[in-house]
Amino acid sequence: MNRSVLNYAAALVIPIALVLIGARLTSGATRSQIAPVSAPIAGVDLAAAPAEDTAVFAGGCFWGVEAVFDHVKGVKRAISGYAGGQLANPSYEQVSTGTTGHAESVEVIYDPSQVSYGKLLQIFFSVAHDPTELNRQGPDHGPQYRSAIFYRTAQQQQVAESYIKQLTAAKTFSRPIVTQVAKLGGFYAAEDYHQNYLANHPNQLYIVINDKPKLVALKRQFGDIYRD
Repeated sequence: MNRSVLNYAAALVIPIALVLIGARLTSGATRSQIAPVSAPIAGVDLAAAPAEDTAVFAGGCFWGVEAVFDHVKGVKRAISGYAGGQLANPSYEQVSTGTTGHAESVEVIYDPSQVSYGKLLQIFFSVAHDPTELNRQGPDHGPQYRSAIFYRTAQQQQVAESYIKQLTAAKTFSRPIVTQVAKLGGFYAAEDYHQNYLANHPNQLYIVINDKPKLVALKRQFGDIYRD
């Protein structure tokens, strides 16, 4: 789906935005958005000393997912890119065909002494995306927008899989969780114009409707680790 947004006249933008926001709020919600989902039982302990680790998540358009993790204390940087497919160094246009196997993904480089992998998972399932939407996310459709966790280690795999079982047993969502848990074969950074997209285009209609609400939810639900 082409997410480029034209510069509509203000008289047209406001009513269109109100309609789309209303649809967004009523179509994708599968649980209460007031509080975060429960924290995972495993993977929540902080490291004893500063270090660097990496997590890779896919949750629809990478613009919003990247922005969420950019605002988490302990995250050193979040990079939009592609993972899950076999094609090396794919372009946005290639991934957008839905035939490469890649998903729009975000590489999160973080300090495990400040934020745990388990906490990143909790944020991912609480505010970054809807894990019950299969091969889509909000207005974007196709396998490149699937929900996925790409693990780097056996420990990440165990924590992610056990957390999904925990959320499923608790009936956290009204629909089944469809998040894929798969070994990371490679991560390819997206084109420069995709990086820091929300920060660079805060008033774009797509961002206002689909991604800015995620930051509001992050600040409300995870105020202790939210950063501006």
